[in-house]
Amino acid sequence: MLRKVQRLFVIKTRVEAYLIIFALALGAMTRGAHYTLEYPGTGGYLLFAATGGAVFLGGAKILDALRYERDAKDAEAEKLQRTASE
Repeated sequence: MLRKVQRLFVIKTRVEAYLIIFALALGAMTRGAHYTLEYPGTGGYLLFAATGGAVFLGGAKILDALRYERDAKDAEAEKLQRTASE
C-alpha cells in the first residue's frame, strides 16, 4: 500500500513536470507580487525577480532529472539487449 502512495509523488512524464513547474511559477509570482507591496521600490522588485529565477532553476533541474532517468533506463535496456544477444 505504501508503494502505491509513493508512486503518486513520482514525476514520470514531461507533461507532469510542466504542470508542476507551472504551479511553482504561479505561487512564486504571487509571492513576488506580495513582495512588491511589502517592500516598495527596488528591493521589492529584486525579490520579485528572485522568486521567478528560483522557478527557472528548479524547473531546469526537474527537466534535467527526467532526461537523466530516461537516458539511464535506455542505457540499461541496451546493456541487457547486448548481453542477451551474445
